[in-house]
Amino acid sequence: MKKRHLTWILLLALTSFFFSCEPTTPASETEQQAVSETAPAEKQIPEPQFTLTKDQTHNKFSRIIPPVLTVPSGAVIEAFTEEASDEQFALDSDVSALETLSFDPIHPVTGPVYVEGAEPGDVLKVTLHKIDLIDWGWTAIVPGFGFLADDFTEPYLKTFELSNDKTEVAFNDKINIPLRPFPGVMAVAPDTDEMLSTIPPRANGGNMDDPNMVEGTTVYFPVFVEGALFSIGDTHAAQGMGEVCGTAIEAPMRIVYEVEVLKGGRSIEEPEYETDDYYAVTAFAETLDEAAKKAVRYMVDYLVAEHGLSENDAYALCSLAGDLKIAEVVDVPNMLVAMHMSKDVLGMKD
Repeated sequence: MKKRHLTWILLLALTSFFFSCEPTTPASETEQQAVSETAPAEKQIPEPQFTLTKDQTHNKFSRIIPPVLTVPSGAVIEAFTEEASDEQFALDSDVSALETLSFDPIHPVTGPVYVEGAEPGDVLKVTLHKIDLIDWGWTAIVPGFGFLADDFTEPYLKTFELSNDKTEVAFNDKINIPLRPFPGVMAVAPDTDEMLSTIPPRANGGNMDDPNMVEGTTVYFPVFVEGALFSIGDTHAAQGMGEVCGTAIEAPMRIVYEVEVLKGGRSIEEPEYETDDYYAVTAFAETLDEAAKKAVRYMVDYLVAEHGLSENDAYALCSLAGDLKIAEVVDVPNMLVAMHMSKDVLGMKD
């Protein structure tokens, strides 16, 4: 083929290409602004300044347990947690593993963390920035344990493959469970030398098992000892309110959280928490009636102190807009009740 023929073929090809391309017009400033206003803003996760491994754990609460880490107020911590059995189960375990289950190592919690400047009477603010699933989890019915322990006496164990990109997990061929990971145990140290079990909830927090304390939640703890001595663990991939059979999907996790000491503000008697949508109080007791009454009282106190309501108005608002929730009943006779109050109702949202 002659050279001029090649030249014409190339010119025709280039001409066809350019005419087939539609010119693009840059978006106007108004259009760009509209896009930016409608796009959801991604929350920035702060970089951890400190790391705790799943081996830096304990499973009692006491002021005499030495801290594994000391941090300033405002520190961001990456904590790896172990599942509740402390590696007595594995993904391939079957129900026979319950025959040798020991409650002695139950609830390994990562910590304690000494927060500089925290003193009795202060409040420790803990923000749950990120909660990542790792690889697997389990749930069980342990004979003699659970809300209906007298009715369910046969051992039962089910394991689940998990990963951080999953939003649900198959329970069986038809039923799928949404995954909402959260720490079942968060606590500061109580003011005692006694080695208290992590199993029941208490004023210092402990085994609250409230499935609303998910990523993005801020939890407030009354400080009882110098340094607060905060610990976190018993992480759950999914759990209903109550955790009635005694277990959730118990799973190891990675949590990024931030600690901040609050001084000179309102004191609290038991943990409280908030999300973008509501403020919540918690209350433990040995009966649901008593726990519910305490939760209502705590919400009244909050509304009076933070929103300027009279006690009568606050009590009436609890009846009109407060939501009582049974967070945990499994640690019989210890119960945990929460009350939520919508931030829309309180005029706290734009």
